[in-house]
Amino acid sequence: MAKGEKAKKFRRQSRTHGRGHKAGRGAGLKGGRGRAGANKHRFLQLQVLGGKHPHLAAKPWGRVGFTSKSRTPEDVTINVGALQQRFPEQTEIDLTEAGFTKLLGSGKVSTALTVKVASATDGATSKIEAAGGSVQTDA
Repeated sequence: MAKGEKAKKFRRQSRTHGRGHKAGRGAGLKGGRGRAGANKHRFLQLQVLGGKHPHLAAKPWGRVGFTSKSRTPEDVTINVGALQQRFPEQTEIDLTEAGFTKLLGSGKVSTALTVKVASATDGATSKIEAAGGSVQTDA
């Protein structure tokens, strides 16, 4: 065929120019992508369902491994302003018994409270003492 004859031939009656309806649109029908992304999509159903082979069973995703037992647990805190809402009509509050480890100084106190806690900030103790109460710390 001479140059341009193919286009002329298909101009007459074919809308798809011999490629089918979806081929030739962008990246369509370019063949496989090798083994790219096999862990994410190719064997996903087999991994989830287990299949008949144990090596295809579901594997843990993300960080897996050893975590140190020597990490110190984080403090469970409560603010001074939340004491009257959390413990209404109580003047003696034992926060260690309630599961809190540290008293923080945000908020206001209007009544005299006696608070027992593992640790407290300077702002929290000064606010409670200014209202006529006291703070007993373990440390």
